[in-house]
Amino acid sequence: MRIGVVSDTHGDIVMLKKVIAAAGPVDQWLHAGDYYQDGLRLTELTSLPVTIVAGNCDRTNAALADEYVEVAGKTIWITHGHRYDVKHGMAQLVFWGKEYAASVVVFGHTHIPYNKWHEGILLLNPGSPRLPRGGSDPSFAILEIKENAAIEGTIIKL
Repeated sequence: MRIGVVSDTHGDIVMLKKVIAAAGPVDQWLHAGDYYQDGLRLTELTSLPVTIVAGNCDRTNAALADEYVEVAGKTIWITHGHRYDVKHGMAQLVFWGKEYAASVVVFGHTHIPYNKWHEGILLLNPGSPRLPRGGSDPSFAILEIKENAAIEGTIIKL
């Protein structure tokens, strides 16, 4: 299973289209918030399933703050991250990821790509294609869950 992961698009449809083109074939998309409407556009542009969460800049009741997706027996927790203090460390994501029995935590908010394992959980932040921070390039991510159940995250620079 090959999953496109994006966050913090902040209304930039031109960059969203670049993300789609650079991603190549994927089975579904995850949008980790800011902006919820961009996740809806992703659905329109790709005709693929898209799981969207609300970010701190989203003013909608249509999206939840947290979503959980089961893929090949693995739980993926999607959150924007602002409610878990991600600008100051990963401790809360790791704690709650373990509580939710997540294999992967997808988050955004920092606009900085992050792809590291913590206590058996992959923490994956795709960065931002629109407003990268921390000296990073515009980016998104690909999450792969292989037939042997191996999990791999890759940050893709635009």
